Amino acid sequence: MALLSNFILRLFCLFLHINPCLTYSLKNCSILYEDNPSAGVSVDCANRDLVSIPDDIPKEAVSIELRGNNIQTIKDDFRGMSRLRYLGLRKSGITSVDDGCFNDLVSLETLMMRNNYLFALTANMFQGLSNLTTLDLSHSGICFIHGSTFRFLISLKVLNLDYNTLKNTADIQPIFQLPQIQTLSLRCNKLSSFESKNFLLNKSSSLQQLFISGVSLRKFSITTPIFPYLQVVELSTCLPVTKLKWDISDKTLLENITQFYVDENALSFKGMQNVMQNLISLRHFKVNMLVSWIKRGLLSAVCKIQSLRRLDFFYNNMNNKTLKLAPCSQLAELYLQETNLNELTNGSIQSMKMLQVLNMSDNKLTRVSNDIRSLAFLKILHLDKNFISKLDCEDFENTTRLMELNLNTNQIPSLERCVLEHLTDLKHLDLGYNKLRAFGDTFKVALHKLEFLDMSENDIDILSSNTLGGLQSLKHLKMASDDIMLMENETFPELRNLVDLNVSFPNGYKPELQGLQRLENLIVYFGKGFTFKNLYQNKHGGLSDLKLLKSLTFNPHLSSLTLTNTNMSHLKPELFRPIPNLQRLDLTNSMLRSMDFLLQANLSALKYLKLTDNKIIMINEAVWEALPSLTYLDLSYNLFTCECSNAGFIQWVKTNKQTQIVDAHRYECSFPVSKEGTLLLDLHTQSCFNDASFLCFISTTCLVVLVLFTSLIYHFLRQHLVYGFYLFLAFLYDSKRKKKNDGHQFDAFVSYNVRDEGWVYREMLPVLEGQQGWRLCLHHRDFQPGKPIIENITDAIYGSRKTICVISRSYLQSEWCSNEFQMASFRLFDEKKDVLILLFLEEIPAHHLSPFYRMRKLVKKRTYLSWPQAAQHPGVFWKNVQRALQAGVLTDF
Repeated sequence: MALLSNFILRLFCLFLHINPCLTYSLKNCSILYEDNPSAGVSVDCANRDLVSIPDDIPKEAVSIELRGNNIQTIKDDFRGMSRLRYLGLRKSGITSVDDGCFNDLVSLETLMMRNNYLFALTANMFQGLSNLTTLDLSHSGICFIHGSTFRFLISLKVLNLDYNTLKNTADIQPIFQLPQIQTLSLRCNKLSSFESKNFLLNKSSSLQQLFISGVSLRKFSITTPIFPYLQVVELSTCLPVTKLKWDISDKTLLENITQFYVDENALSFKGMQNVMQNLISLRHFKVNMLVSWIKRGLLSAVCKIQSLRRLDFFYNNMNNKTLKLAPCSQLAELYLQETNLNELTNGSIQSMKMLQVLNMSDNKLTRVSNDIRSLAFLKILHLDKNFISKLDCEDFENTTRLMELNLNTNQIPSLERCVLEHLTDLKHLDLGYNKLRAFGDTFKVALHKLEFLDMSENDIDILSSNTLGGLQSLKHLKMASDDIMLMENETFPELRNLVDLNVSFPNGYKPELQGLQRLENLIVYFGKGFTFKNLYQNKHGGLSDLKLLKSLTFNPHLSSLTLTNTNMSHLKPELFRPIPNLQRLDLTNSMLRSMDFLLQANLSALKYLKLTDNKIIMINEAVWEALPSLTYLDLSYNLFTCECSNAGFIQWVKTNKQTQIVDAHRYECSFPVSKEGTLLLDLHTQSCFNDASFLCFISTTCLVVLVLFTSLIYHFLRQHLVYGFYLFLAFLYDSKRKKKNDGHQFDAFVSYNVRDEGWVYREMLPVLEGQQGWRLCLHHRDFQPGKPIIENITDAIYGSRKTICVISRSYLQSEWCSNEFQMASFRLFDEKKDVLILLFLEEIPAHHLSPFYRMRKLVKKRTYLSWPQAAQHPGVFWKNVQRALQAGVLTDF
């Protein structure tokens, strides 16, 4: 039945011209796993060296990523994809887009086409994209935009045209007329000016954010009220740097601008002062390369804006002396990352009593400055990626409202309990990538609200049982490290609210996690040389991993489990039975040689299975029956064998309509050696499904029937077969003779039995040859010596105009005479001429002729010559023979 259903499926696919008939095993793409299937199908085809868009992408896809290919031309490749919401075509070598190719994308919201070679945007390029909200066309060499290009984009909100070669303001004027446009980015084009008076709009634009710069941009002027909703303006620079003239005389035209971003080289210092006077509602100011401006008093001008609440000075090469922010006491957020600061001088930010967010990451700080200690309202503090080597008890003594503290990637060797004891509102603490060796009772302080803790990749070699004792609200814990050498058995107390745990287990550790009642996601990294098999030794001397199972997977609500980089070659199904609700399982690089442990693992809810970088050779097809909910499977980089043992898996990959096998068409064979490097799915599996016992039965049965049938035919139809054989030879000879168009050598061939030879020589030859002068062919006289008899007979019959059969009882019993008669009768049948003369030497009853069916038939239909009847009148007999040789029809005797 399996063979029959498989055949019907293949036939159906051929009938529908579907090639291949696959649903989830895409050849050039993969379907991304989604925790929520109702969100739709997301397809990833990025960086696959594609020259065209694959035709097997599901029509129901909601997201398609095609970046990093060489597609060049977009045609009607997205026909029928009415549910698509995101389309990524970045860096895809696109040079042209056919008009109307997006007609069916009625739900598309985001189209990313940056880093291509479009040059010109045609009138109907975006036809059909009425629901598009975000369009990125940056870095695409665009120098011309048709006036009607954007008329279909009635829902567009964000348009990015950065790093193109637009020169004319007429190209961008239609953009401002779009009814929903909010953000327009025009960085580094070739516009010479941006002046509102040049935009002839019939109504005010809905634009809220404008980002603009250019190698030729000389003037920025807003003198007409066409941008009443404009809130964000950025004036950046391009190479070569040119100074921009700011021309806005009426402050009311910019009264809604709350955010202003500028490069130091975009404006002169005087121009910058004018800008500050115009922006009366400014709340967020961001500036790059401002050192010289600060020295000339820029901060004083900026801080006079009473509405200012956020200041960004990041990506600047500042020093301690230039940073004097005392006048900006009203700030709530200050960003100083990547400013090359090695300290904050006293009084730099001390006046900012209302500051809530301070970001000083990626600098050269070696300690927490005194100014930071005084920020009583501070809620978020980022000091990551610095060189802090020590934390003192006074560092956070006054910042009691701190909720997020990031100290990642520093050089902190220790953490005393007093450092954190005042942070009673802290929810997020990142201590990863430091040099911490021990925590002791650090967390047994007032961190009752802490929800996120990262202390991964430190120099911790011992974790004591009381390390995490006071973290009752903790939900997310990261503590993976290659240096952990020892954990006490009760390292993890009853963290009842813990949801995510990312941890490393050292060799020999016996984890006790029974108190983690709400744990959903568990990621475990094992130390080098760690194997499940060497964990525990049972009372019989054997090794077992069952206890580890009970320790790790105690929680029936666990939905995600990752166990990687270890030796799990002896994995047992008991490991998973206590977690029947598991939905995600990742066992990457775990030395697995088989998937059979899943057969009895009771993982009926499993949807995501990743087993990459293992040593799986053969896959038992029964595994899929044990995983009824599986929708995503990744078996990349395993050691598959291209033999019939994997035939069931190959057929399942090609026919299943539920599970996506990621990159299945790239799986390569490792065995046997003769097929190493070939593709697994190229293995011809049809012969693998043939039942050997059934074939043996059929073969034996057919052989027995053939023997019986042959015996019956030989016994009852031997003469007919012989006759048929010689008829066939005669047919071949006749065809050959007709092609050569040979003449007749004799007048008649005499077919007779050797016992009747005396009569032939005594009675026939003297008359026919002597008196009547006919040329007769006799076998003993005229057959060519050394030539096969059957060929001599054939040559004699077809080399004579007629054949005379001298029939007697001896003639009927002769095999050669029978053959001669059959050939002669076939010639009679083929040429439809009277070429056969029957001459009976004896009276033979009709029933004796029954075995000679054709002879009996001829005797009934034609007049024959009888020697016994002509005994009294031999002259008449020979006269009739003469007439028969001369004419085409025998006459009655």
